[in-house]
Amino acid sequence: MIKDLVRGLAALSLTLAPLAAATPAAHAQAAEPTVLPIGAAVSALPLGTESRDGYTRTAFRHWNAGANLGDGCNTRAEVLISEAVTPPTVGARCALTGGTWWSYYDEQTVTSAGSLDIDHMVPLAEAWDSGASAWTAARREAYANDLGQASSLVAVTARTNRSKADQDPAEWLPPAPGALCRYAAEWTATKLRWDLAVDELEKDRLLDIAAGCGGTPVTYTPAP
Repeated sequence: MIKDLVRGLAALSLTLAPLAAATPAAHAQAAEPTVLPIGAAVSALPLGTESRDGYTRTAFRHWNAGANLGDGCNTRAEVLISEAVTPPTVGARCALTGGTWWSYYDEQTVTSAGSLDIDHMVPLAEAWDSGASAWTAARREAYANDLGQASSLVAVTARTNRSKADQDPAEWLPPAPGALCRYAAEWTATKLRWDLAVDELEKDRLLDIAAGCGGTPVTYTPAP
């Protein structure tokens, strides 16, 4: 009987040991946000040669079911709900009525969700060019539906989003002068979060903008 008890305790200890070992690792994965002045953040961006070979938009599955599975809202709707200045009414199948939004690219107040696009701060094609071509399909889907960092996806007027298309800051910037520092900071934060490279012209333009943005903070958490 004593032998049976000893064997039972040994088995219990083997069962608990992996759980105890896993606990510190699980906590280690919850990375703290990094905050840098914009100039230092831009300087930290890795330089790379961009290539669009093989790109198709369908390589990035979006919009998926979002963070709240089962609520009927996809990623697009969740961004709209999160960024609303005045919250919309959420109806059946996540139909949104009412609400107001601030499109910071052009400093416009918007009163219809249908007039807004959800912009990938770093466009899908630009992400592909900058390193995402080597990712798995699952990681590209996670990127295209990134609700883990507010700067990754932004609700803006359809007009400005479509004007931007897949251009980087060397080719396109928001039309509102007051938007430049925020835009450069959020672009930089997204690239740092996903470990995406920049080309020389892109980095030079970001550094030029950063020079006029004082200590504007860039906050990012590495993507899991």
